[in-house]
Amino acid sequence: MAMLSNLDLIRRVRLFSMLTPEQAQSVADSVSKRRFKRGEVVVEQGTHSNALFLLLNGRARVLTADQRGREVIMAVLEAGDYFGEMSLIDGEPPSATVRCEQPTDMLVLGRQEFSRCLPEPNSMAYGILRGLVARLRNADRQIESLALLDVYGRVARTLLDMAEDDNGLKIVRGRVSRQDMAKVVGASREMVSRVMKDLEERGQIETLEDGSVVLKHIDSPGASDIDE
Repeated sequence: MAMLSNLDLIRRVRLFSMLTPEQAQSVADSVSKRRFKRGEVVVEQGTHSNALFLLLNGRARVLTADQRGREVIMAVLEAGDYFGEMSLIDGEPPSATVRCEQPTDMLVLGRQEFSRCLPEPNSMAYGILRGLVARLRNADRQIESLALLDVYGRVARTLLDMAEDDNGLKIVRGRVSRQDMAKVVGASREMVSRVMKDLEERGQIETLEDGSVVLKHIDSPGASDIDE
């Protein structure tokens, strides 16, 4: 059987189905084909990535892990799936690790070539793309928190996400509703109140008269001896 060209291969990928013939040929001329071994890490959570990866065959897992090495499978990728686009759009490191479950062939498209297929950076379409990526990253963090952190860690991470910097001081302005916090972290209001009280007693947060919360010694969420 004749070997398929890069143009034939990308035409089979849904992501590129709307490209003009000229754009498709430009992408085809720019991609390279790579084979990854079983167990090989393609991109690693938190490290820099400069490419879009498209699976031609095989299978890969999208994973996130905590500092103790516990992993959560976010997705399983198969032929036709792709990853890496979020980092190319917003310039931030990958929010998850991608590891091959079996020998997998991929097409790899670099940042510069990928950018040619995007709207102009000052366009509304590009702004919407960045907004969608931000929402996806927040969703990934929420899934990771629910799967890997106890209630203490989830409350701490939510406070960090809500806080703004004020001359080096991290503060959550306005009254922090325990009920709303409970809905975000997936716990009861009573449990959230207990955790917040414990944080105050430890001197890690301070609640001001207007209900705002100052974060004093919360650097990263972790496990605690508080059980739900």
